[in-house]
Amino acid sequence: MSATLLAVLSAVPALLGELVTLPLVSYIDTLGQFLRPSTLVGVFVRGLSKSAIYVMIASGLTLVFGLMGVLNFAHGSLTMIGAYLGGLIMVLAVTGASGTVQRFAVFFVAVLVVFGALSALGGVVEVGLIRPLYDRPPIYQILLTFGVTLVLDELVRIVTLFYGIQPISEWQAALGTKPEPLTATIELGSTTVSGLALFEILFGVLTVAAVWAFLTRTRYGLVVRAGSEDSEMTEALGIDVRRVFTTVFALGTGIAGIAGALLMWDPVWGASVPLAAETLLPAFVVVIVGGLGTFRGTVVAALIVGMVDAVTTWWFVNAVEFTGLPEMFIFLILVVTLIVRPQGLFGVAEVGGH
Repeated sequence: MSATLLAVLSAVPALLGELVTLPLVSYIDTLGQFLRPSTLVGVFVRGLSKSAIYVMIASGLTLVFGLMGVLNFAHGSLTMIGAYLGGLIMVLAVTGASGTVQRFAVFFVAVLVVFGALSALGGVVEVGLIRPLYDRPPIYQILLTFGVTLVLDELVRIVTLFYGIQPISEWQAALGTKPEPLTATIELGSTTVSGLALFEILFGVLTVAAVWAFLTRTRYGLVVRAGSEDSEMTEALGIDVRRVFTTVFALGTGIAGIAGALLMWDPVWGASVPLAAETLLPAFVVVIVGGLGTFRGTVVAALIVGMVDAVTTWWFVNAVEFTGLPEMFIFLILVVTLIVRPQGLFGVAEVGGH
């Protein structure tokens, strides 16, 4: 994380120099092109697709911190494992003769398998590693989860090297299992968007709706919210809060795995070992900007970060030759939020009830 941030910060002088040297008229022409309705619609759709990805990555992290007060640094590694596991199922089950319906069906089966496997792994990690540290300062849990992510990353790197899967660039075999509609472009008025972007938006909306329904429309969701507000009172009512902790941690890791299964198809992300760090950064930005532990804040922050990412990416492609432009503005959102409203957009003074 620090290396990426330092790389972005070190490149800021070069960006400022470019902004000064480029003629003003060039930026005015580019601004006019950006304000065209077709451009705005395209950027808006891409912003929604990026927001959907960010909210899926960050939702599990928010659930875990909201109830347990645990900052899970292994969240990105679990997303990366979900990408590889989902890709493995797709590569094994999809052949060249598989049709669109078959590929979608296999994908949703892969999502269920990934969710089950990652949830089981999350439950084991919570019971075996994190539970013994609840009575210790939070720094112990942070160091533990940081150690877990290093172990998981190296294990995956060893496995991918052993089986000849390139661990750095995207896994091309997994990218090639996409159904045809997701590789095509679709016309929306006077602009075109990719089918994958629309699918990511739909998948993100379904994920947000499912988590919201779980938290607000189920009895277990009520228990989770009660435990996040006051775990001692909840336990006094006869509810096994430790079991709730395990369930929520498993659910959070399962959602991380689902996000990875979707990213496996996205050429911007793909299944690779560096995906762990690449997803952990925006997840923490979204969770902190939204307010630690608030699901509503996570959704709103994901929308803000996704739109800023889409706009700055457009300017990077069309005007500013600075590869770190989107990352720089995403970190600026984080910095401004911490200065103006340290608790985040919807944050509260205290989260976690133990």
